[in-house]
Amino acid sequence: MTSLKFGTSGLRGLVTELAGPPTYAYVRAFCAMLLEDQAAGPRNQVLIGRDLRSSSPLIAAQCAQAVSDAGLEPVDCGAVPTPALAQAAMAAGSPAIMVTGSHIPDDRNGLKFYRAQGEIDKADEARILAQHAALALAAAPDVAVTAPSRDVIAGYRARYVDFFGRALEGLTIGVYQHSSVGRNVIGDVLTALGATPVALGRSEVFIPVDTEALRPEDVDLAHRWAGERKLDAIVSTDGDADRPLVADETGLFLRGDLVGALTARFLGADAIITPVTSNSALDRPGLFDKVIRTRVGSPYVIAGMMQAKAEGAAIVIGFEANGGVLLGSDVSRGGKRLQALPTRDALLPILATIALARDADKPLSAIAAEARFAVALSNRLQEVPQDRTAALLARLDDEDPSFRDTAFARHGGVAARDRRDGLRLTLGNGTTVHFRASGNAPELRVYVEAPTPEAAEALLAENLAFAAAQTR
Repeated sequence: MTSLKFGTSGLRGLVTELAGPPTYAYVRAFCAMLLEDQAAGPRNQVLIGRDLRSSSPLIAAQCAQAVSDAGLEPVDCGAVPTPALAQAAMAAGSPAIMVTGSHIPDDRNGLKFYRAQGEIDKADEARILAQHAALALAAAPDVAVTAPSRDVIAGYRARYVDFFGRALEGLTIGVYQHSSVGRNVIGDVLTALGATPVALGRSEVFIPVDTEALRPEDVDLAHRWAGERKLDAIVSTDGDADRPLVADETGLFLRGDLVGALTARFLGADAIITPVTSNSALDRPGLFDKVIRTRVGSPYVIAGMMQAKAEGAAIVIGFEANGGVLLGSDVSRGGKRLQALPTRDALLPILATIALARDADKPLSAIAAEARFAVALSNRLQEVPQDRTAALLARLDDEDPSFRDTAFARHGGVAARDRRDGLRLTLGNGTTVHFRASGNAPELRVYVEAPTPEAAEALLAENLAFAAAQTR
């Protein structure tokens, strides 16, 4: 049985099941949908980008061959951040394909599809699957096409240099480079904005940095770098640079939903759209005019942004607990204008969060503390098939009330349940536990909120152990 499936952001699976005929067939199906809708753009070009994992160059070349065989022109944009590719594609009125597995391990990869207007939605995914079945392509030709190249980094860099100006003048910012495809452009932009970037931890092998489930070594590195150097912040991204990591001057990483909220505050958003996994503090009265909660995944956040705009919101910003920010509206600030970019981006929240602290003349740790977020932690159990996660959630929901009550008796039982994405339990003592299956890999995600760091750590450890025991 193949592991390939559309998850929260694109088609993902094992490289052994994606490279070759599967890539060729899915890209041909995507192109068939575009041609059916006459949506291939004014020049019939499809832009193709990739991240730095070992399999991405080959898969990108197979994408180009499939695009060419479909009668369209592939354009090679090279190794680029996903949002840089999306920005260039939307500006050109062209569809695009990003070859990336984001934060998942190097033995996996994926395809992220864009129409000229932005990333595809769930209805488009269904149509691609239908075209895939209709074409029934079981083989792929050898790669023979040579695609013309295009620079999309310059426009992405200019987007933020023009808007932020010298907003970070005098700051020293560590850049945890690892294997992020955005590692060079982040340093370039920081320099242009007046900061001094300090390159840290560059790797020539792929490192699966997950902004929602940081590896202990990443946490330790940030603390060590902060102790060794006088840094105002440490920043990084996941593999394809659409999810940010921001640590304060002590090396403590800010949760992604806090980074998203600070970005929304910097830009003056009157409506935020965010999944149910984001911090409950976002629903505090008076913080934002409108808060729309969604399922996890950028297609759901984009749908929520469209809803907010239809309801009259002026500045609409979406973000996820992983920190990726989607800008749903053009924004003006200080006489400068930033165009909407309704796809996950890491660079905007990195810059906006640090600029907010710079404007307030406060350390980043103080800005984070003022937000008064609940202490929220998350982690994952890897190699847990989705059917086992589904069985656990069913038992915790309506299937076995006595099991649920016994499992959380020491926390006052279960006071409320939210089924929008997985199962989010509000416990009798006011803490929360949320279980959900990852949409991108065979993983069970566990999210908790509690009043203190110690309570949150204990609650997370307890429920990771509980879930592990139940899904063996």
